[in-house]
Amino acid sequence: MENIKIRSAERTPEIDFDFALNKFRVAGESYPENISEFYEQPIGQLRKHLAGLSGATIEMCFEFVYFNSSTARVLLELFELMEASAIAGNHVCVKWVFPEDDEYMQEIGEEFGEDLEKALFVLEPVK
Repeated sequence: MENIKIRSAERTPEIDFDFALNKFRVAGESYPENISEFYEQPIGQLRKHLAGLSGATIEMCFEFVYFNSSTARVLLELFELMEASAIAGNHVCVKWVFPEDDEYMQEIGEEFGEDLEKALFVLEPVK
């Protein structure tokens, strides 16, 4: 499967999905005009890729500065994909990277992490 690399723009995050390495990253700000149009293709490819994995090591990294409520629904979908992949026998690590002085982003990350039971969840504050 071909990797996905989308540069960040004014309203959209950077997406870097490396399917060969099973490393997936979404970073920046996310409040696109058409949320479905922006995320449909990357999530669709990720879903197909994960369906064929067993015993793999997978890393999903989120590094948001800001996202809106529509993006939060997309994030829930991504967390569900990661949890399902862990349940299917993969070693999944979900990283939530946030500025160390941003309590709101930390709390949001903690809330997302509470939904994961099989996948490892790591909060990673950065300076």
